[in-house]
Amino acid sequence: MKLGIVGLPNVGKSTLFNALTNAGAESANYPFCTIEPNVGVVTVPDARLDFLAEMHHPAKYTPAVIEFVDIAGLVKGASKGEGLGNQFLGNIREVDAILHVIRCFEDDNIVHVDGKIDPMRDLETINLELIFSDMEILERRIDKTKKALRGDKKYAAELELLEKIYAVLESGKCARTLELTEDEKAILADTPLLTMKPVIYVANVSEDYAAAEPLDLPAYKALKAFAEEEHSQVIPICCQIEAEIAELSAEEKSLFLADLGIEESGLDRLIKASYSLLGLISFLTAGPDECRAWTIRKGTKAPKAAGKIHSDIERGFIRAEVVAFDDLKKYGNMNAVKEAGALRSEGKDYIMQDGDVVYFRFNV
Repeated sequence: MKLGIVGLPNVGKSTLFNALTNAGAESANYPFCTIEPNVGVVTVPDARLDFLAEMHHPAKYTPAVIEFVDIAGLVKGASKGEGLGNQFLGNIREVDAILHVIRCFEDDNIVHVDGKIDPMRDLETINLELIFSDMEILERRIDKTKKALRGDKKYAAELELLEKIYAVLESGKCARTLELTEDEKAILADTPLLTMKPVIYVANVSEDYAAAEPLDLPAYKALKAFAEEEHSQVIPICCQIEAEIAELSAEEKSLFLADLGIEESGLDRLIKASYSLLGLISFLTAGPDECRAWTIRKGTKAPKAAGKIHSDIERGFIRAEVVAFDDLKKYGNMNAVKEAGALRSEGKDYIMQDGDVVYFRFNV
């Protein structure tokens, strides 16, 4: 699963990517510094897995991971090919969700492509380019569907849906503002609309707001209101501070955050939110050999989850022995969990829950 980091040039995309991955992507004070997208795999922070590791002292510790792609800065006219726009839009099309970085800080030493800091204008610039690209795709599909409709009336519902989405885009809104049925989503499965992708808006704020949400910033409040209207999320982050924190050891990081009065770094919040945005959860397995978080989609049933470990376990699935992590933490160990009756035996129809600690019984 991939998340693409997008935004105008010089808003902090590569700084954020560097902080996320510690991969050292080039970050410079001029547009199009990033041309080919940088890709980094990032571990998902999980205190539950840390707890299990403390319990078992395993030979191997394997957290869940998520992939981030640093995509070059878009500019006005990208949908028409400006600023290598076609290439960048193609990179966005390949990701599952978007982190849209928006500059909310002033710094005379860092140029802005439009000469002035205006977060809502910047957001609109990017969204409009994505909207224009989607409109072009829909125009072609609508034409094709109209031709098909002449010979088969079953395409009427498809045409109605496409025209409904086009009208939303034409009004300047993203396609994700529409609530679609499962049948409608199926119709769009082979139409890769950029504005249908889920998004998190990352407000890149100054160091003054590294420890608190900048609710006294009018631009941030406007951004938050906009995101709520389209059922998206805004996470304020000082990318520069986060990049510095990312270079510290675990102990130094804890001390640094404590000095700032922060319980959890902005990056940790962002990674967890990104994981959730993709509709992902983790179930956990634990023992002396390995403590591991396994990534599955919400709604996955136990046999399919077992297949993440090995196809033989799915094929020969008998049952899942499950304890909720909170119960395991409450009772302290598996023997106490069993004595309290908190260990459950679940069958093939059990839908896995985030944080389930599982042992699968199988026979092949």
